[in-house]
Amino acid sequence: MSKPIVAVVGRANVGKSTFFNRVCGKRLSIVDDAPGVTRDRLYADATWGGRDFTLVDTGGVELSNEDVFQKEILEQVELALENASVIIFVVDGKTGITKSDEDVAKMLRKTKIPVVLAVNKLDNFDKSQTYEFYSLGLGEPLAMSSTQGKGVGDVLDKVVSLFPSYESEEVEGIKICIVGRPNVGKSSLVNRLLGKKRVVVSDVEGTTRDSVKVPFRCNKKQYYLIDTAGLRRQRAFEKQSVEGWSVLRSMSAIEESDVALIVFEGNSALSEQDVRIAGYVHEAKKPSVIVVNKWDENMSSKDEYLKMLKEKLSFMSYFKAVFVSALTGSGLSLIMQTVDEVFENASRRITTGVLNDFLQDAILNFEPPSKNGKKCKIFYATQGSTNPPKFVVFCNDSRLINFSYERYLENRLRERVDFSGTPIELTFKGKEEE
Repeated sequence: MSKPIVAVVGRANVGKSTFFNRVCGKRLSIVDDAPGVTRDRLYADATWGGRDFTLVDTGGVELSNEDVFQKEILEQVELALENASVIIFVVDGKTGITKSDEDVAKMLRKTKIPVVLAVNKLDNFDKSQTYEFYSLGLGEPLAMSSTQGKGVGDVLDKVVSLFPSYESEEVEGIKICIVGRPNVGKSSLVNRLLGKKRVVVSDVEGTTRDSVKVPFRCNKKQYYLIDTAGLRRQRAFEKQSVEGWSVLRSMSAIEESDVALIVFEGNSALSEQDVRIAGYVHEAKKPSVIVVNKWDENMSSKDEYLKMLKEKLSFMSYFKAVFVSALTGSGLSLIMQTVDEVFENASRRITTGVLNDFLQDAILNFEPPSKNGKKCKIFYATQGSTNPPKFVVFCNDSRLINFSYERYLENRLRERVDFSGTPIELTFKGKEEE
């Protein structure tokens, strides 16, 4: 189940960005007393009451304002109304209700999305100052001070109570997310795999706006393909409201997926954005398949291309790649075969005996590091979970383990067990943590 999206809307200079930064625990939004500072959406992951969600900060709305940016800002808010699970409408408790507040409230009353009305800037926390906001017709106004943190918890309690239930219908079958920069042939791959034209294909970059989940069967197995909008570089989409939501949906699709297909163009060099997209999947700890599309055997050798991939994707040396052509259908059978392989690898569980045999051999070949005369002693390891495989290594002091030794153990483990196509996690637990 993908994370709920919570959009923060309201007129300019009511404290939306301060609220955003406090909830996310980071100074992500620019905060300034001048109205209209936030013109592009910003989004970040947040957690409250055990529920994860994505918080989106939008530009201030002044429907009667002639500001050249107001049209773009209004488009962003309208997109928020279409995509959010819950909307937080922030108003200024010091100023009181304005014409812009009434205009935005009118928009919100027409939507079926739950709205939480937050009355901000009540530093003295006088709840009597919220009474006039009942007239906006959006339910109980909740007092808060984003600057001091007062009442923010009450607002978030209300927000998470409105999230969809966890008891949603579970999708059976492997969910496959298809990501890549625009115009690399993702939608063509979907249509080829399905054997029909299910999604729009165009040479125009950014044709696919929404994520489309399509069920299908292959070799008597159930799968779901999630075709996503092309991921652009951040500076390219920040000023384009539709593209910003496309990236947000793509990131949600990656989180929701069981396996990611990362699509590159075989007829061009790997770009910074290609590498960045692969990094998104790696950081989400999803098993993946590199799909080199538009491959022409006459262009260059696969060995040369694989060498380039190893150099550019050194952070995910476990990758598996297939070379295909969505146009001709060449190599497409390898995609689903490799999807099954990497999913099986991500689901693999190693017995404690095999794991500790590997560990002892690795220690004999390369002793753990020491620092300031204190030597790290590794005792044993266990596997905590799968998808991705997670291992806990117990030692006398985890602070003595450095990145190089962690990478060494991972490489040796991969030599012993087939974890190709999937990231694995090694966590070190020392006695100082017990």
